[in-house]
Amino acid sequence: MGGYFSELYSGAISLLEGMWVTVKEFPKQPVTLSYPHETVKMYRRFRGHIELIANDEGKPNCIVCGMCERACPSGCISLAGEKPEGSKKKVLTKYILDFTKCSLCGSCVESCNFKALQFSNEYNLASTRKEDFIMDLLKRLEEQQK
Repeated sequence: MGGYFSELYSGAISLLEGMWVTVKEFPKQPVTLSYPHETVKMYRRFRGHIELIANDEGKPNCIVCGMCERACPSGCISLAGEKPEGSKKKVLTKYILDFTKCSLCGSCVESCNFKALQFSNEYNLASTRKEDFIMDLLKRLEEQQK
């Protein structure tokens, strides 16, 4: 009979300890956000997908050296350029990022000596189609300039 009352007593103490935790935490503000209506503040050092950086004229800083393409361990970058007649430098004509393969390692950004690449602050990339993650960065830069 003595074991019955000791178990009853320890169960009541355990219940009161649990209720005390609940009473302490109840008046605190919730940590979660109402997602579609509220968004998380993005930190300055957030590393999203890469994007091209434009110069003062609105054209990309990229000189089509291909260092980013060679530095990428995933092989997710493909670029092309052409040298216009009478010009000394190549002009970027295509810069494709396959974000489905990208591991966000940053090798491409580090290998670029011409400050042509940076990480974007886009974080809400959700889709059910693979084609939405194959990005033409040159086209995106032109759209941002408008």
